[in-house]
Amino acid sequence: MQNAFRTIALVGKYQSQGIAEPLAAIAAFLKDGGYNVLIERDTAENIGLAAHATASIDELGAGADLAVVVGGDGTMLSVARLVAPHGVPLVGVNQGRLGFMTDIALKDTQKALKAILEGEYDAEERNILQGTVTRQGQVLLDTLALNDVVVSRGAIGGMIELTVSIDDKFVYNQRADGLIIATPTGSTAYALSANGPILHPNLPAIVLVPVAPHALSNRPIVLSDDCEVKMTLTRGRDAGAHFDGQAHFSLIDRDRITVRRSQHRIRLLHPRGYDYFRMLREKLHWSALPPAH
Repeated sequence: MQNAFRTIALVGKYQSQGIAEPLAAIAAFLKDGGYNVLIERDTAENIGLAAHATASIDELGAGADLAVVVGGDGTMLSVARLVAPHGVPLVGVNQGRLGFMTDIALKDTQKALKAILEGEYDAEERNILQGTVTRQGQVLLDTLALNDVVVSRGAIGGMIELTVSIDDKFVYNQRADGLIIATPTGSTAYALSANGPILHPNLPAIVLVPVAPHALSNRPIVLSDDCEVKMTLTRGRDAGAHFDGQAHFSLIDRDRITVRRSQHRIRLLHPRGYDYFRMLREKLHWSALPPAH
């Protein structure tokens, strides 16, 4: 495993206050270790690291052996969606609190990276979704989502109405504020806040979670990730389709949103001993004690 990674891409949430110094330190650490450092161009230009080799996200995917993402889970989602077709593994460094995917604390970055670069890591494969929006038979958007695909009402509209089918079998007509189709990774995101179940990341599954359904009998459904879900908007003023909350598309009546498992996968590298359930305990405060009075 040693020296399996030679060119390391570095991407940061450059809008975050105080991120320039740790990014520069990581770049210097990698360079001193003899690795080729390739910094995402917008990150480099906005925090003064243009002296290093830079590249666009697409170029990073094609030219890097590993991507180190510094920020939060939102930054990781953005990068993961773009590098997924290239199969580049990802390491997440969290600038603030523990993240579901960015699990390395900033203070532990150099120690964790040294071990990972020497082959001491736990690897995890995550499935992602392929989502398309079709209007009158024409595909208008085709993109990836690591967390979820959401069809929802707009800011000025009321409930939307959707016809939902699974593998071309009619399931229901639904009136709701929205419908979430989430991967196991996304089951701890928006789907969780809408009372969906937590799916272990190794499950070959997706979950459909209605958002404030008109019929209280509409409940989350866990499906095999071999399924293809189709949603047709039958009524929905100002409705939209959202992919990981980062790619957005305005919908009109009769638009169809199709969601299936992508042929691509995400590979996350964690420090040795990574424990998914420990992460859940810490992130969701399952073991937190009530405050003292």
